[in-house]
Amino acid sequence: MRRSLLGLVTAAGTGLLGRSLSTPPGSARFHGRTGAVAATWAAGGLAAGPPPRGTSRHPVAGPVAVAVGAFGVFYGCALVARRIPPLSRAIAGVLAYADRGSGPAVYATTLITGAAEEVFFRGALQGSVTRAPVATSTAVYALSTVATRNPALVLASIVMGTLFGLQRRATGGIQAPLLTHVVWSSLMLTALPPLFETPAPPG
Repeated sequence: MRRSLLGLVTAAGTGLLGRSLSTPPGSARFHGRTGAVAATWAAGGLAAGPPPRGTSRHPVAGPVAVAVGAFGVFYGCALVARRIPPLSRAIAGVLAYADRGSGPAVYATTLITGAAEEVFFRGALQGSVTRAPVATSTAVYALSTVATRNPALVLASIVMGTLFGLQRRATGGIQAPLLTHVVWSSLMLTALPPLFETPAPPG
């Protein structure tokens, strides 16, 4: 029963994710569809049972430090990626939603969706797998992201999904990966758009 529920939620969330990234940046439909994605992940994760919080010697500072470190690595990769046209276009395509949308709305949508992903993928899904749970949750997370048809997002989901999964395994709960996810997302939204700005045409 639980596996059937997780399968249905994964399929529904993946479909909605693909539709949300097919809407024009800055449109009301984007925020509505992204909100539906977050609601699907959160509701599906909670329906499978309350997610464990986990334990850690540094429950806040540790995840925040991991987020800052991960952001540093991604920022360095972005400096290289912007010189590679296919990757530059892929990243710019995602960041267009931050450039053309309302700042607070984009941040809220991104952070809520990130938290909901942790409730489902690292909470319900990883918690239900007994064999290779980190690899399994990361694989499903990455396959779900394929629906966006954006290679930059897929690559990020593999790297960060593995990191979040290892945090879940190490702490026994979702608090650490959830905090890391939202802090990392905030830093990425703040720092990456200036690297991929399209110069305005001469007036």
